[in-house]
Amino acid sequence: MNKRTVVSVAVMLLAGAALAAAAPPDPLTLKEAIRMALQNSGQLAAARVDADVARNQARVDRSAFLPNLFTGTGAAYTYGFPSFPGGPPPSVFNLSYNQTIFDPPARGEAKADEDRTQARRIAIDSARDQVIQQVATDYLELGEVQHSLSLLQQESQSAAKVIEIIKQRVQAGLELPIDQTQAELTQAKVDERMVTLQGRAEVRQEELRTLLGLPEDAPVQVAEAKLPPETDLSTPQLLTLALAHSPELRQDEMEQQARAMELHGQRGGYWPKVDLVAQYLVLSRINNYDQYYRTFKRNSLNVGVDVQVPIFQSRTSAAVALAASQYHEAQLAVDNHRHDLEIQVRQQAQSAREEDAARTVASLDLKLAQEQLQMTQAQFNEGHATLATLDEAQLTENEKMEAFLDALFNAQKAQLELMRTTGQLTLLLQ
Repeated sequence: MNKRTVVSVAVMLLAGAALAAAAPPDPLTLKEAIRMALQNSGQLAAARVDADVARNQARVDRSAFLPNLFTGTGAAYTYGFPSFPGGPPPSVFNLSYNQTIFDPPARGEAKADEDRTQARRIAIDSARDQVIQQVATDYLELGEVQHSLSLLQQESQSAAKVIEIIKQRVQAGLELPIDQTQAELTQAKVDERMVTLQGRAEVRQEELRTLLGLPEDAPVQVAEAKLPPETDLSTPQLLTLALAHSPELRQDEMEQQARAMELHGQRGGYWPKVDLVAQYLVLSRINNYDQYYRTFKRNSLNVGVDVQVPIFQSRTSAAVALAASQYHEAQLAVDNHRHDLEIQVRQQAQSAREEDAARTVASLDLKLAQEQLQMTQAQFNEGHATLATLDEAQLTENEKMEAFLDALFNAQKAQLELMRTTGQLTLLLQ
């Protein structure tokens, strides 16, 4: 390969790299955005860590009912009867075994922690739904804002052209200066709306970059997205879905179950506590055991049960009363949550219907403006309408298009809220 060929190949590669760098990024689909957010969500990661903490706490409380084995050695100077501070005699080697067999308060606490572990797992579902709803809402809003900005840019260019024409007509004495001021005011209003929308677009892009785990300077381009078609479910059917899905309600129910386990355990505090114990000791004559016992045995083994019978313990009745009040509190929380969820579903279903009706009105309003623009365009072509009239019709059509996009986004947002409440957000990943 000669030098000229090498240079040509290098130039082609550099040109291709420049074109690739200049090319706009491929738009993200809604499904891709949701999957990226679920992979990079810090909120979802925190919920998983919280579930791990609860699971490990349950393991700690359950460990008392599992075998516990200890070993060690010790040495002590004794004068008189050979004993070691704490109870057992000094030994060259010792091996102790302990396992709780019957302890209702501790057992109730361990079972309650297991229920709370399950509640923390349910919290992961709640965090996932929140991430999906947030991503979908920001995605749809960014798409609506970008579309509106495109329309406003066309509107601004059209308004600038009208201003130039009116300036010429004012200089020729065919238009009044007030007409020029009116045209400039129209363009200023368009520019004002563009500034507002650009701010909204920047905020939504920043939120999406954070949710998706993208770099700070990464451009975010969205594609046209459509939500799954609305189901023709009645309000009672939607309520049934919400009651079966609601992670928050399921968490309250698990907390109620945990409180019930604690109450049952505290009521068992009036019963004896039973532990299985065993101890093996290797003794020596250093502490003069052979002088205190007629028959000295170097190896000592003790196996049995340790039973502690409560005769009077004021804490038990207080603990039972506290657990009973906490269970009643959890029960009321579940009942109130069900009532609030019913009201929420009815309100969201009504809001979805209202926003859908508003979207229909905005769609027909846009269609009417488009037909009027076509009529004005035909009249302008025939010389029966002025440029200002045509421009006004164009501006009206653009405004109606913006209003329709706003109504469409509001309807989609209301649909997303109802989908989250009824557990249908996973349809966005299908």
